[in-house]
Amino acid sequence: MTASPASPAETDWLHLDRQICFSLHAASRAFNGVYRVILKDLGLTYPQYLVMLVLWEQGDLPVKKLGEHLRLDSGTLSPLVKRLEGAGLVRRERSAQDERSVRVMLTEEGDALRERALQVPRRIMRATGFDLGEIADLRERLDQLTTALDAAALAEAEREAG
Repeated sequence: MTASPASPAETDWLHLDRQICFSLHAASRAFNGVYRVILKDLGLTYPQYLVMLVLWEQGDLPVKKLGEHLRLDSGTLSPLVKRLEGAGLVRRERSAQDERSVRVMLTEEGDALRERALQVPRRIMRATGFDLGEIADLRERLDQLTTALDAAALAEAEREAG
């Protein structure tokens, strides 16, 4: 028995411009381009900015917790933290209770950078052309998408395992 050929409508779904993943990828690259210009004034890359956002919000954190907030593994996060430490914005300190655990904390300079960073979200909002409500709605939808995709990935992994 041979499979019936896909209808033209079904094959349209294989076009690049029909892929939600590509739309998100393109938007992410566009965001990175805008952030690159805006963050140049702060001396930060976009990933470094994300690290600073978490530390400004949460305070001192073990590297593991910082990675959980950012959805990054330690192999990706450690070089970011080292560069921020080299710039004098953070310092790392090994835990006296657990030698394996390293805490990341803001320096005075890193804490002071927060004031200069306050203009970043306003500039990004202007760049999007969206108002606050539209941004909140989009962020909520993206959070829902992330939750659904995390659940789907877990379900697929469990199905494959067993």
